[in-house]
Amino acid sequence: MLLAGDIGGTKSRLAVFADGGGRTPLHEELLPSARFNGAEALIREFLDSRGLFVDRAALAVAGPVADGRAPVTNLPWVVDARKIGQSFGFKSVVLMNDLAATARAVPLLEPTQLLTLSPGERAACGGIAVIAPGTGLGEAFLTRDGKGYQEHASEGGHADFAPADELEADLLQRLRGEGAHASYERLCSGPGLGRIYAFFRDRAPGAEPADLAARLAAGADTAPIIVETALANRQSLCGAAVERFVSILGAEAGNLALKVLATGGVYLGGGIAPRILPFLEQGPFLSSFRAKGRMTDLLSRIPVHVILEPRAALIGAADRGLRES
Repeated sequence: MLLAGDIGGTKSRLAVFADGGGRTPLHEELLPSARFNGAEALIREFLDSRGLFVDRAALAVAGPVADGRAPVTNLPWVVDARKIGQSFGFKSVVLMNDLAATARAVPLLEPTQLLTLSPGERAACGGIAVIAPGTGLGEAFLTRDGKGYQEHASEGGHADFAPADELEADLLQRLRGEGAHASYERLCSGPGLGRIYAFFRDRAPGAEPADLAARLAAGADTAPIIVETALANRQSLCGAAVERFVSILGAEAGNLALKVLATGGVYLGGGIAPRILPFLEQGPFLSSFRAKGRMTDLLSRIPVHVILEPRAALIGAADRGLRES
């Protein structure tokens, strides 16, 4: 029996899989990460509440993994494989980056679990890139060898943001004025969408409706409100913010595709992309993705898909855990 998990900055998904049972979990639960003081408490509640017994674990973690330890990027946690193994008596604990787990799941996904933005011309042996805006901006990729695909983690979402026009140059100056590192994650994430919206709002004093201002002020997570308003009215400040969000995301997705030569396809994961499909399909995402000078033709041939399956990282972690058992 394998405990598989996708431990994120906002939510954590845990499930139990049986050897030979395929990708269908026996039990599964989605829990708010902030309710717990660490991975051990999260796992203990899940197992104890169901009376479950497992003998090993494979956990995808939203953070860099090194020497069996992973600090969770947007939580004050450190997930430690050795401590988890000792606490629960597991015979093995596999830790992997959550985007590497998502990448591992890509070849396992069915067509119904994807939405195609550009069919392109898939190279059978080409690399595959995954970029996922959510609580942060995750990136990973797959390379192919004689046996199949091998997943690789990346922290590319923390690379320096490069403005594509004068408006984004102003946005960069605003980020620098906040004193934090001006990375792509600072813009291509849930909190980043809030920053882009605030930038547009401050450039147009008085344009923000009072009821929207009240909702944003009352909500801890402003991204869902911005997305909801943008989908209802693309001409609103929220619409402008989401439009710019997908443009910046497209530019960084193109950067990642070039760096790993992702001729096997680029896949958008995370929680935000499936919620803004009209903007991804009809907005500037693909034009920004392809706007790479002499490499424009290459990027125009790369397939681009949105991952609709919210359990992709869990599927990838479970697949690795079951194969390594």
